Amino acid sequence: MLNTQLVLAAEGPNPIIPHPSEIILGLIAFLILFWLLRKYAVPRFEALYKERTEKIEGGIEKAEKAQAEAEAALEQYKAQLAEARAEAAKIRDDARLEAEQIKAELREEAVAEQRRIVAQGEAQLQAQKAQIVAELRAELGRNSVELASRIIGESLEDEARRRGTVDRFLAELDANGVAGARK
Repeated sequence: MLNTQLVLAAEGPNPIIPHPSEIILGLIAFLILFWLLRKYAVPRFEALYKERTEKIEGGIEKAEKAQAEAEAALEQYKAQLAEARAEAAKIRDDARLEAEQIKAELREEAVAEQRRIVAQGEAQLQAQKAQIVAELRAELGRNSVELASRIIGESLEDEARRRGTVDRFLAELDANGVAGARK
């Protein structure tokens, strides 16, 4: 009996191989689906793909432009920084030179002021010396006249006489003082 069942099963429809009407219906459904996908879905996918590609390429171009601009700005910044440093060095050097000039001018002014003060002091000393010498000569002259009047016993009130006597006495003193200083 088992053999008979096998033979009957072999003669019936094969479950692995589909029926020809199913193959035709499946093929028609596949072609309709393929046509719908090709007509509507694929163009949308292509458009989205193209749009994304353009965005990516545009983004890359923008990034490259931005990077180029940033590099240019960096180079410009470095150039400006170098220029500013050079300008600062020049200003610093100019300030040093100006400070040296001011220092030299102040030194010259101080030396000139010192010389002026020394000359003024010397002039004052000479004036005071001349005044003291004149006062001492007058005092010496009075004392000499008074002493000579006592010694001689006559009055030396006469102005011309007194002056002549005093001048002679002082000349003798000066001559003796110079001679004594030479010895």
